[in-house]
Amino acid sequence: MLREKATTDINWYPGHMEKAKKLMIKEYKNIDMVYELIDARIPRSSKITNIYDVIGSKQKILIMTKKDLADRVMLDRWVRYYENLGNKVLACDLNDDSDIKKIIDTTHELMENMQDKRAEKGLNKKEVRVLVVGIPNVGKSTLINKLVGRKVAGVGNVPGFTKNLTWLKTNHNIVLLDTPGILWPKLENAEVARNLAALSAIKIDVFDVNEVAYHILNKLNKYYPDKLKERYEITPQNVLDLEEVYDVIGRKMGAIKNNEVDYERVSTKIINDLKDEYIKGIVFDNEI
Repeated sequence: MLREKATTDINWYPGHMEKAKKLMIKEYKNIDMVYELIDARIPRSSKITNIYDVIGSKQKILIMTKKDLADRVMLDRWVRYYENLGNKVLACDLNDDSDIKKIIDTTHELMENMQDKRAEKGLNKKEVRVLVVGIPNVGKSTLINKLVGRKVAGVGNVPGFTKNLTWLKTNHNIVLLDTPGILWPKLENAEVARNLAALSAIKIDVFDVNEVAYHILNKLNKYYPDKLKERYEITPQNVLDLEEVYDVIGRKMGAIKNNEVDYERVSTKIINDLKDEYIKGIVFDNEI
């Protein structure tokens, strides 16, 4: 029977992440600004809860990535929410050059006071040194490659791709400090953990594949039933529960083994459909 477990307690804190955190603290004095990236589809779950332990009171831009994949109504609500907390927030599609320009322009606007003070002392403008942080798979490498103008950071739709701290020059009077994706040591909130697994921020094998797929279906059924109909030609209201949804999807895709639906094959397809961006216009953190 397909059901989400009541609780989840996952330890997921690779050694390179602990090392990176210590190095970031060591580099703190050299940093002028922070780009904090979060996934617009999980704007609460993808935010590092203890980030201020690392970045303190530095100037910061909160970059909500993958806006092209998010529910724009909910995204706008989250932008306002974080702005009301005092953040400078930019919702971005990192493959859109106009959004990249917006990040560059905002960076220099926020650093005007620092540059003006230097000018008053007869000093030249300095390169803005920016720390780039975020959990795995929120687009840090994509942003860095765009700003640098060539591929210098590995891009992969898997968590933990970057493992070291690296200073990288750009042509925009900005120097970037790339970091590995940072997660908190223990994921005690089951909802957050499932959201992260569903959006490939933590390795899928920390969960049972059926549990992650069930979570995705449950979110779609609750908030975006039109997406279920659009992707799987199914109207959830016409079935008894999500297990029946599984059966319909499984039979449509021919995932049958011994005359029974192969739940694991169906689950893998559901997860990959979200990962491969066949399912768009969603926000899984649907309550602010």
